[in-house]
Amino acid sequence: MYEETTGEQGISGDSSCDDEEEQKEPPPEPTRFGWIQGVMIRCMLNIWGVILYLRLPWITAQAGIGMTWVIILLSSCITGITGLSTSAIATNGKVKGGGTYFLISRSLGPELGGSIGLIFAFANAVAVAMHTVGFAETVTDLMRENGVSMVDRTNDIRIIGIITVTCLLGISMAGMAWESKAQVLFFLVIIVSFASYIVGTAIPATPQKQAKGFFSYKADIFATNFVPNWRGEQGSFFGMFSIFFPSATGILAGANISGDLKNPAVAIPRGTLLAIFCTTVSYIIISATIGACVVRDASGLLNDSLSVTASPESCTGFACHYGWDFSECTNNKSCTYGISNYYQSMGLVSAFAPLITAGIFGATLSSALACLVSAPKVFQCLCKDKLYPFIGFFGKGYGRNNEPIRSYILAYFIAACFILIAELNTIAPIISNFFLCSYSLINFSCFHASITNSPGWRPSFKLYNKWLSLLGAVCCVVIMFLLTWWAALIAFGVVLILLSYTLYKKPDVNWGSSVQAGSYNIALNQCVALNHVEDHVKNYRPQCLVLTGAPGSRPALVDLAACFTKYLSLMMCGNVITEPSPSAVEKASGKTHVTWLNQRKVKSFYRGVVAPELRSGVNVLLQGAGLGRLKPNVLLMGFKSDWRSDSPCAAHSYIGILDAFDLQYGVCILRTKEGLDVSRPSQSHSESFLLDFSAPVSFFSDNEDSPTVLAPQPITVFQKKQGKKTIDVYWLSDDGGLTLLLPYLLTRRKRWARCKVRVFVGGELSSVNDLINPLCGFQSLRQIRLNERVDILNPLCFLYDRTMPVGRRGVCPSTLYLAWLDFLSHDLRPPVLLVRGNQENVLTFYCQ
Repeated sequence: MYEETTGEQGISGDSSCDDEEEQKEPPPEPTRFGWIQGVMIRCMLNIWGVILYLRLPWITAQAGIGMTWVIILLSSCITGITGLSTSAIATNGKVKGGGTYFLISRSLGPELGGSIGLIFAFANAVAVAMHTVGFAETVTDLMRENGVSMVDRTNDIRIIGIITVTCLLGISMAGMAWESKAQVLFFLVIIVSFASYIVGTAIPATPQKQAKGFFSYKADIFATNFVPNWRGEQGSFFGMFSIFFPSATGILAGANISGDLKNPAVAIPRGTLLAIFCTTVSYIIISATIGACVVRDASGLLNDSLSVTASPESCTGFACHYGWDFSECTNNKSCTYGISNYYQSMGLVSAFAPLITAGIFGATLSSALACLVSAPKVFQCLCKDKLYPFIGFFGKGYGRNNEPIRSYILAYFIAACFILIAELNTIAPIISNFFLCSYSLINFSCFHASITNSPGWRPSFKLYNKWLSLLGAVCCVVIMFLLTWWAALIAFGVVLILLSYTLYKKPDVNWGSSVQAGSYNIALNQCVALNHVEDHVKNYRPQCLVLTGAPGSRPALVDLAACFTKYLSLMMCGNVITEPSPSAVEKASGKTHVTWLNQRKVKSFYRGVVAPELRSGVNVLLQGAGLGRLKPNVLLMGFKSDWRSDSPCAAHSYIGILDAFDLQYGVCILRTKEGLDVSRPSQSHSESFLLDFSAPVSFFSDNEDSPTVLAPQPITVFQKKQGKKTIDVYWLSDDGGLTLLLPYLLTRRKRWARCKVRVFVGGELSSVNDLINPLCGFQSLRQIRLNERVDILNPLCFLYDRTMPVGRRGVCPSTLYLAWLDFLSHDLRPPVLLVRGNQENVLTFYCQ
């Protein structure tokens, strides 16, 4: 019946075969439907259901005609608002297959869209069983009235239900064209049953029908039935509302087959809104006519006619005016007829009762068929997006319509399992709550997209209002708890679990959701708000600009900066490209660097610049990095260990980066015994204190279409859990306290929580200085003596943090200054971090 749809085309070297293929006719277009057959009829059939035929007269008797209209109009307002929101979302861009899931996921993102798509598909599959069981119960009751039974009532429902859902599966798998024709047939049956009912209300009642409470149109019966007459445990407004509202939860039946519509942007708004209007009018008309023709209580006995009653003076009720006395059964609460007692009142009023039964069959079977088509369509789209594991198997499409045969079979088995239970009273509220949850999110999607003011939100459908959408979302949530509070909690619980999973996995999709637009608005507003906040030492944060080059080449530098800034402050990885080539800009802004940072779970920005040489490029980063008050104030870079072999010009360029002091930056230099650059093959890491290449590996390609490539992901010492070690701080001068603040921030990390910070403070300045001191302007003798003793003080030291000396500009040569830094930090086993603040107070004991 179907062929697998693949993207591969056969290749043949025979030219004659090519000529034959050119002469072949193009494949026929898939079946596509317009707004009437594809949306309006489908939605109306899904809204009209068993409740219309078997519960609306009883609701009218309980709530009265007036209050029933309120219930109908309130339900229609909620579904109407949802229809407006759906129309706005559907006309904001191209709508593909997936219906409700597609609309929500592309508006709110994969997190909420995926969770709602999964439960909505499951709810539709279970709804197939609910409607099928309703059909099976009606057939079973008719059989029992005629004395026919296969086994017993429960097993009869199971047998009839399984046979019915199997037939519906065959219709669905035959293709959308056959399914649509079946829906049109069901629609015609329902219309004929309505006509039979309306004609029946105007036909004079026979004595048999009068005995059952039907008297045709009477003004006093209408007046009596206009006011409520609550009875039983469910006799309340919200009790009746909870029973009626599930009949209105069918407005997405057309949107769920969005992939099979000719023009979804036109068909969904027009068909959905017209379906809501037509069904609302039909509900109001039926409740008004049944309430004007049938009394609440009747015995059904011809002997209760006043012509044969011995004491007509004792007759009470409006039926007495028409020659009938139902006082006895009314007082004893034993009446079996009347709209308060007889669920088949529409069949009683109808000109031909079997047409009402046919209408019940058409309503239940059409709803079951619509749900059996909707569930696989939604689930197929969800499977193709690969948001959840182990479900991709069901996304395979077959035939020219890309029919989800595997999803059809899955939905069939889910429905069959619930049909075998043959008792869905506890499941039906959950289904209704799942539908309401979807409606709430659709309304919220429209509201959220509107308030973000994103330029990408420009629906062609203008008859919506963002505040109405918000009201609809809130009402749906309230109704969920009013219907069944525990079912609402289950629905939200399932959504929360699926949402948490998606947030944890972070699927690699980008649909331009309103959540992204909202995040941008929030970030922008908060950044602007920071301009009105003055700096204070209590709020100081070390915001690091890290000169990593390509971040993956210096992982230790990245990991150390992440320890200072993660969940605390800004971190930005800077990369200066000095190679003049056409691809330099692309290389500087490559996505692979951001991907590497995300995969390493480092919360950092990346910025690459192209410059003729290193110093000018770093100067661009120092002056241009950041946004408003969110700009770096600490420069972190690696030590230039090859200064001896490199040219004096390179050394001068490196030292020139320390001009960051003039731009109010603090400066940190990290040195490790093995070096920082893991991209150089000449460096040996066989016995490295810093790197571990036994870790899992992974890396990526710049080309989005190319497959993912694996590459080393080294684990550095800054990622490992430390024991009872120390962080030794050698604080030789007061530069504002940055030398002390950074070690404290390290100890706030869980992996370094057991480390102690030891602070060594030098004594009085020595009067003995060597020849270097006048040139470089720092206490050279103290530095030398400290470097001689530092490794002896604590062999278990994890990190040396020491105040970095600063040379005099224009006096101390660059190579001499590098030689001095090299002498201060060479041959030390733990990493060494040289820190120099910009004289800004960063410790709270400076605070007044």
